[in-house]
Amino acid sequence: MASRKQRFLLTLATTLLAAVCGTVFGYQLARAIAVRVTDSKLDQYASRLVADGEASSAELRTVLAAVSASQRTACSSDEIAYFRALIFESDFLKDAGRMRDGKIECSAALGKPAQSLGHFQPDFIQQDGTEFYTSLAPYRNPDLTVFTLQLYGSYVVFTPFTRIHLEPPPMHYAEMVTNAPNQKPGLLLGEQTQADTAILTREGHYRQGDTLYATRCSIRFFDCVTAFTTLPEIIAVNRTRFNGCIAACALLGALLGFTSSFLYRRNKSIEQQLRRAIRKDKLYMVYQPIVDLPSGRIVGAEALVRWMDEEGVSISPDVFVKIAEQRGFVSEITRLVLRHVLRDFSETLRKYPDFLLCINVAAEDLADPEFLPLLERSLCKAGVATKSLVIEITEGSTARYEIAIETIRSLRQRGHRVHIDDFGTGYSSLAYLHELSVDAIKIDKSFTQAVGTDSVVVAILPQILAMAEALDLKVIVEGVETPVHASYFATFDQPILAQGWLYGRPVFAEKFQKLLAAKKKQELASVNGMRPGKSILSL
Repeated sequence: MASRKQRFLLTLATTLLAAVCGTVFGYQLARAIAVRVTDSKLDQYASRLVADGEASSAELRTVLAAVSASQRTACSSDEIAYFRALIFESDFLKDAGRMRDGKIECSAALGKPAQSLGHFQPDFIQQDGTEFYTSLAPYRNPDLTVFTLQLYGSYVVFTPFTRIHLEPPPMHYAEMVTNAPNQKPGLLLGEQTQADTAILTREGHYRQGDTLYATRCSIRFFDCVTAFTTLPEIIAVNRTRFNGCIAACALLGALLGFTSSFLYRRNKSIEQQLRRAIRKDKLYMVYQPIVDLPSGRIVGAEALVRWMDEEGVSISPDVFVKIAEQRGFVSEITRLVLRHVLRDFSETLRKYPDFLLCINVAAEDLADPEFLPLLERSLCKAGVATKSLVIEITEGSTARYEIAIETIRSLRQRGHRVHIDDFGTGYSSLAYLHELSVDAIKIDKSFTQAVGTDSVVVAILPQILAMAEALDLKVIVEGVETPVHASYFATFDQPILAQGWLYGRPVFAEKFQKLLAAKKKQELASVNGMRPGKSILSL
């Protein structure tokens, strides 16, 4: 009970921790997405403002040039009427007239005062002499931004950006005059910001703290527009999407955490159960026939280890053998297999010396200095000849090349046959097989399953068989399940053994021996009539 509670608490803690990590990741991801999207929007916003400002400025300059070019008597009734006509045709011009030395002499709106109005000082003077007034006294309006532009004795009054649909919050902007000799760049329009002057007067994307900026500058006039906003504002406006991203990542994190914990506990549980099963001798053996392909005679068997966990679920050898290899106790399974097969088949092997009993060994067994002595002692005790027990190793087991070569040599010196199992998955070379000096190869069932299909894998089979024939290696074909498979390999003019469901599924030792006895009775007459010489059983 305590163990189950501990597992539950561990799973809960892992799930919660993963959910927290997912939340943090989701928050960071949402921020990153928000920053990227906002950078693009700010850039578009600033570009639109610059484009509209350039259009307005171009029209202003045109009107200002028309005022300056007037040939009418300065401040005459005729010229004032001309100014009024210019104002009437414009959407954003409020006034136009004459101004010299900061004094208004006349205008369309003010007419011609008895004396010049005021002595006004410009806020900015650009290099071309254009003067900007951001709050000229006669035109002050608390509800409206009004600018005055003066050049060569003429001036116009206007309200900027009248054709712009300004973005709603959280978008803000600031327009800076950037070309005013002996003066710092100053705010012409928009909102005050704490951004550095460099940010406001140079094109690019910037970030200070949680505030994002995008600046675009006019190529025709002397101003730059900076669009800006803050991350808290962005988050507030996009709260639903922001929270959705965080929630999705938190949920995904929790799911991954739970799954990882479950799989870890499952693997850990499998490992512990497997160790207990080995100690209690709970693994068992089944045996699959190996037959002579032309005659169908049973000439051997492969011993296959099986296991059902403590809940009665059959666990695939691909799973539990791999776990044993990874945890370093696969040799315990090999010892159990050796013990079982000699218990099940000692009498059969003594009765039929040419019968082949194949067992699989792992890379760890090949490197274990105790393996060969144990094998020799076990066979001696059972009274079984070494040639009757075939050792099968996979191509992967030969990764430790020098150890594999030495162990194979020792096995063959003792009289064992050695087969390469699942051959073809590594596409071994002639030199590789020659140096290993084995007796036979077992072609992997993936090649057999391709027979009768359009798979390009089929084209490799003749090459493998030719390679085996060139090295005088016997061949066993795995996965023969249909007559089509058997017929294909029967066309090759070399000794081939077969193993697969077409000839029999893996069964317990008692059932296999009954099947073998029945087959032997059927074969007795033909076996007695065979001429002396090399037999397929000599594999």
